[in-house]
Amino acid sequence: MNLIIPLAGFGTRLRPHTYTKPKPLINVAGKPVLGHILDRFVTGDTDIDEVVFVVGFLGEQIHDYVSRHYPRLRAHYVEQKELNGQAAAILLARTLVSGPTLIVFVDTLAQTDLSVLRDEQADGVIFVKEVEDPRRFGVVQLNAAGYISRFVEKPASLDNRLAVIGMYYVKEVDRLMAACEELIARDIKTQGEYFLADALNLMIEGGARLRTAQVEVWLDCGKPDTVLETNRYLLEHGHDNSSAWNECDCVIVPPVHIHPSASIVRSVIGPYATIAEGCQIESSVVRDSIVDAGARVTDHVLARSLIGRDALVIGRPRRFNVGDSSVVGFDSE
Repeated sequence: MNLIIPLAGFGTRLRPHTYTKPKPLINVAGKPVLGHILDRFVTGDTDIDEVVFVVGFLGEQIHDYVSRHYPRLRAHYVEQKELNGQAAAILLARTLVSGPTLIVFVDTLAQTDLSVLRDEQADGVIFVKEVEDPRRFGVVQLNAAGYISRFVEKPASLDNRLAVIGMYYVKEVDRLMAACEELIARDIKTQGEYFLADALNLMIEGGARLRTAQVEVWLDCGKPDTVLETNRYLLEHGHDNSSAWNECDCVIVPPVHIHPSASIVRSVIGPYATIAEGCQIESSVVRDSIVDAGARVTDHVLARSLIGRDALVIGRPRRFNVGDSSVVGFDSE
């Protein structure tokens, strides 16, 4: 099976962090979002053979991260120079994949059993989650046989509550690539872009049978509040390493993830704190926050905050969303 990961966007909802790093490299519960995705699919139950990364702005950082941490991965990189939509991004991988293929957008972290795909009878599986208010999502409509009859982007009504989470499986990716080519040739756009949902609608019109599979957990990493929510969930489900910090000049309130190289002095860490490598936390309280590599927090109470790499935060308590290499507060030194 192949895996396509489109990640060429600018990640504008996560600025200022995404001015200096791609959104997939935002640290959550001890590793970048992309690392969590690759751990799930590459080392999981999906038998992935090839991975195609569709990169864009700062794409060299994606290449460096994957090369360092997943050196055995059979990875390919294609650049989406024009950000003209999801279908156009996927089409860039057409010469690199064939047969069964997963497509996973990098905002999406999901928990579900993927082993069922090995014996899949449908032409494709669209992973969904039932939501109370579907009007801000893309949703699917089902026919009497239980297959998808149509994809609808941001529906006006509450009738269809199965939201598409950004994870797709197609048994023969060539059919999807042909639909993407047709979409672009006919210049069918939604909100000025070539949407994957519209290409899938063309597949359905051509006779493809696509079914849904509901995921147990759907986590989003697209904006600061949801990044912190995902951080909390992951720390509660397997990523807490508080037991390694029993003997230190600090108080640890689990769950937390603290890199072994971090320096924690006279501080309270947690709950729901991620402290990355090389951080220095002194005389501070850090809870429900992510502090990225090399950052320093001194004399501060930090809550519901994202602190970028090598940033410096000193002094009075506030809620922060601080980019890389920034300085917040007054350093008496």
